[in-house]
Amino acid sequence: MTEPCRDTLETFENPFPDRDYLIETVAPEFTSLCPKTGQPDYGVLTIVYIADKLCYELKSLKMYLQEFRNHGAFYERVTNTILDDLVAVTNPRWIKIEAAFTPRGGIRTTVIVEHGKKSN
Repeated sequence: MTEPCRDTLETFENPFPDRDYLIETVAPEFTSLCPKTGQPDYGVLTIVYIADKLCYELKSLKMYLQEFRNHGAFYERVTNTILDDLVAVTNPRWIKIEAAFTPRGGIRTTVIVEHGKKSN
């Protein structure tokens, strides 16, 4: 199984670095692999962040997220890895990722991770 690479992520300068504003990105067709069964896991990935100096570029984010299609990892690892990689490349003031996975065997799992401090 392949390993997603944060080098895929590209950035651009925040056009309003002196202002706190929310940027929300939703990936409704996120896919990864169950490390035990090799079966696909599907979910909706929602990323909300307050940029500092850099924003992530959407096409590169799409390509990065597609790298998880062949990556075997539990929901918790997938979600935290994505958070760590986005923090490493953009250094946001605040970021939250919610990964709501499709139910399996009657059980639904949502993993929510945050980094930084959201201002009021």
